[in-house]
Amino acid sequence: MSGKAELRLVDVLQLALERQSLHMVYQPKVSMRDGSLGQVEALVRWDDPELGTIGPARFVPLAEQHGLIDDLTHWGLRKILRQWLDWRQEGIDACIAFNISALSLQHLDFPDLVERMCRALNVPTDRIVLELTEGATQPLVKMMDALTRFRIKGIGLAIDDFGTGYSSLMQLRQLPFTEVKIDQAFVADAPESRDSRLIIQTIAELAHGLGLIATAEGVETIEQLRIVRELGCDYVQGYLVSPPLDPTVLKAWTSKFRRAWPAMIAEEKLALWADVEAEGFK
Repeated sequence: MSGKAELRLVDVLQLALERQSLHMVYQPKVSMRDGSLGQVEALVRWDDPELGTIGPARFVPLAEQHGLIDDLTHWGLRKILRQWLDWRQEGIDACIAFNISALSLQHLDFPDLVERMCRALNVPTDRIVLELTEGATQPLVKMMDALTRFRIKGIGLAIDDFGTGYSSLMQLRQLPFTEVKIDQAFVADAPESRDSRLIIQTIAELAHGLGLIATAEGVETIEQLRIVRELGCDYVQGYLVSPPLDPTVLKAWTSKFRRAWPAMIAEEKLALWADVEAEGFK
């Protein structure tokens, strides 16, 4: 992207934030124990009338580089807190996970800001989980105070894409995470790769030994689901469970998925699962 095109995109992003024209979709994460909804991950989407769909991998780094990441983060937090209130009215009490930038943790008052936002809307802090990618956690050791304050306030911390970095074990020992999300590359290879299965099992056992939850990301087939369940993962997320959803359909999806869960983890092979894997539980 040329410098001129990049600056134009930054201007359009700033305008989109001012106009509140971004939106969220939510991907469910379910318990391996009984298929119940445990959490949803909030994912920012941007559809511009002229530029079309612009992915987070493109606009989030621009927001970080051009001083818009705080505006984006604050918008996202307000959005998910209000969404939690809407879901509570429907009888849904799942936690909401939201990705944050390591840059946000450079603000000493960021944990206090998140707590104030929760209190202002009467949302319990323990219904919020903040996710950080493993690649971003290297400098976070220097921000231990901010992360610890999140934990004191009851806010969960998840390390995303775990297994792709180089200092993972030290990060897990030093940083106050509550959840480890196993990178989808290992899940995708698990049916064919003994090494990937061993890595998943080892990460799950390590997480449990440290008092953390282990989540398998990117599960797309019944075989992958059954393998990560057998290897000790606590939760599962991926297109087999559900693609990211509009928040208005979560309640209907929950009922449908719970009915399907027993057959998904049964030993027998079902002829129709190819259709389920292709379509998901929309």
